[in-house]
Amino acid sequence: MNVKLVALSMLALSGACAAASSNTVQFKGEVSTQTCSVNINGNQSNPVVLLPTVAASQLATKGATAGDTTFTVNVTGCAAATSDTAIKTVLAGNNPTVNGNLGNAGDAAKVSIQLLDSDATTPLSFASGSTVTTSAMTLAKDATSTSQNLVARYYAEDTGVAAGSVIATAQFAISYK
Repeated sequence: MNVKLVALSMLALSGACAAASSNTVQFKGEVSTQTCSVNINGNQSNPVVLLPTVAASQLATKGATAGDTTFTVNVTGCAAATSDTAIKTVLAGNNPTVNGNLGNAGDAAKVSIQLLDSDATTPLSFASGSTVTTSAMTLAKDATSTSQNLVARYYAEDTGVAAGSVIATAQFAISYK
């Protein structure tokens, strides 16, 4: 988990570091009294969220969405909390679109993957950078695990979505702040 957090921090800082002098390397991490394991839908290694097949006609207009698919971020193996602890999921999006979604690496045209926060209505936007933080889930006092549901769905970046595969990726980590 710590390796994921360091890798995520380095990815998040890549734009900021580009502005620093060319012979400076900045390292950031986090030391916490709490550590947990994190998985997506029960899979800690290379999780995949499968969205349903949808018709291109469902994405005919710019901004149209389809195929809402709930996935669960599970936090387990935590030290029993002495008080309620806020834990947030940090996502680093690859190839973000101008609309703030995860860019498609598949062959379907003009479509991306949009992620929604735990309220299932608020989009998580990667537009201002490649990293976003979800609203907090709560690790209750004396608990050792918690979870948070998020939603992934198709998003029409423009009119004329063409059929094909849709593949998008994001790295994930958790923050105890």
